Amino acid sequence: MTRTIQFLAGIILLIGIEILRVYFIMPFPGSQRAATIGLAYFIHNNIIYFRIVGLLLIVFPVLHYVRFGSKKAKWSIGISLAFFAVIFYLFNFRFLADKMFYQPKHKIFADTISNKIPAKNLVLGVSLNGESKAYPLEIIGYHHQVRDTIGGTPAMITYCTVCRTGRVFSPLVDDSPENFRLVGMDHFNAMFEDAGTKSWWRQVNGVAIAGPLKGKTLAEIPAEQMSLAAWIRQHPNTRIMQADSTFKEEYEGLRNYDEGKSKGTLTRADSLSWQDKSWIVGVQLGSHARAYDWNDLLARRVLNDTLAGTALVVAVESDSASFHVWRRDSLSFAFDSSADLLKDQQTQSLWNWRGECIEGTLRGSRLPVVQSYQEFWHSWRTFHPQTTRYGISN
Repeated sequence: MTRTIQFLAGIILLIGIEILRVYFIMPFPGSQRAATIGLAYFIHNNIIYFRIVGLLLIVFPVLHYVRFGSKKAKWSIGISLAFFAVIFYLFNFRFLADKMFYQPKHKIFADTISNKIPAKNLVLGVSLNGESKAYPLEIIGYHHQVRDTIGGTPAMITYCTVCRTGRVFSPLVDDSPENFRLVGMDHFNAMFEDAGTKSWWRQVNGVAIAGPLKGKTLAEIPAEQMSLAAWIRQHPNTRIMQADSTFKEEYEGLRNYDEGKSKGTLTRADSLSWQDKSWIVGVQLGSHARAYDWNDLLARRVLNDTLAGTALVVAVESDSASFHVWRRDSLSFAFDSSADLLKDQQTQSLWNWRGECIEGTLRGSRLPVVQSYQEFWHSWRTFHPQTTRYGISN
């Protein structure tokens, strides 16, 4: 009986620890809801010791039952070990994030003439030091991160499909280049592990949340999300990331993601406002944050607001996909449907979608861009608990 209890304790430990190591950092039923990253990180970094203890617990009972046990006992031992082997394989070679999502093998960019990405597709666009590049969401959404150099500057382009938000970071940690791998999720947000210290970094804000570098933050590089057509209008010399044929089937799984109609329940959008997977535009200024309902923005086209003493204008182009946030100072804006442009109410000057005044007394002026993000409401409110909602008393 003692040997049986010892074997059961060991096999339960071996199976349980393999499952828990992945369960806490992947979107399984019931996971991602609690603050379990500390526990997950402890298990992840000490898994070898748990395995040694488990193996030590079962080795002598296994040897005993193999030599002296009944046929039933031997079958029970064999089935238990086989089950553990299956669990070990699944949770080490199939369910881990970096075993499911890979980096592109062929990083191909094209100019606007040879580009094969549809103009209506959404991209995350970056412009640095005179060079512009566009990264289609339905491509980087599978890879989760793409390392690149833009205008001579190293960049880490990231996207989390379950949060529906992209960020671009400098991959420098303490002024030294670092490599990152996708390790899992925290509250449904993609999480990366650096190769040097094995710290875990949250995609939505670039903050290290576990490990030796906990509390450090990656420097963010400004980026804008819009349709490829809108990005090309602003940056006609842009280069556009193309699909890697190696991952044709994987990209297929994100077909219609841009419209919120992808196949996965974690990535499909809610059509109603302020639901978990409703779209919002989020802005953070210092310790203040605000969410703008996407449905409201589509209906009104232009929203004039003030956040933390800063006057903002939030606007969406006629493609109902490309959005912008600018600092408007003392001006108020409305949509001019006849010109498909913005018009300020004070001088009646016309402004294009680059935030430039192209006609009127303010011609030549330009509105400063404010960093903004499209995101699922559940993600924005989780990582910006202080957020307010535009037009709603919180």
